Amino acid sequence: MSTENAIVSTLPAGVVTHQSRGLLVRMFADPHLLEPAERGDLVAQLRQAVEEHPEVSELRVLLGMAMCVNFEVQPAIEELRTAVQLAPQSFIAQLKMGELWMRLRVIDKAEEHTKRAGLLARNGAQSELARRQAATLRTIRQQGIERGGYRNLLSLGRLRRLFTPKRGVPALANFFTRGA
Repeated sequence: MSTENAIVSTLPAGVVTHQSRGLLVRMFADPHLLEPAERGDLVAQLRQAVEEHPEVSELRVLLGMAMCVNFEVQPAIEELRTAVQLAPQSFIAQLKMGELWMRLRVIDKAEEHTKRAGLLARNGAQSELARRQAATLRTIRQQGIERGGYRNLLSLGRLRRLFTPKRGVPALANFFTRGA
């Protein structure tokens, strides 16, 4: 059983509808299988469940994941942040918060949450998920494709990288000077 399916199975009875469970299973299998209307329905159903049970951290994790699939990034960040605040010892809340930051290329925050998830892992499968995510984060950092957060978007180092050619890739400066 996957970690995501385990979340659904640990929810109190009646919290998630049969239809929502079906959509969640499809989302866990492959998020691209859900049509835009189905993604919207899933988010709406999970929002309703969170309104009825605001203290259930796992519901907020599911809502945050569904929002990510529905391209609602800022609300997803808020839901996952609340899930982590409600249950700081939750492996899945920490892992999914780290995953979202990883996808947004905010590596410092992603590493922090992924490390916490690794420390909270209770079995080999959870440890492996955290280990793989941490390995991906190391690769992202080594390749220099992180965003580094929102502190200083126009730092000199970042501007220099934009205008310095890499092997086989024309610099951004060259792009602007080429004839159109």
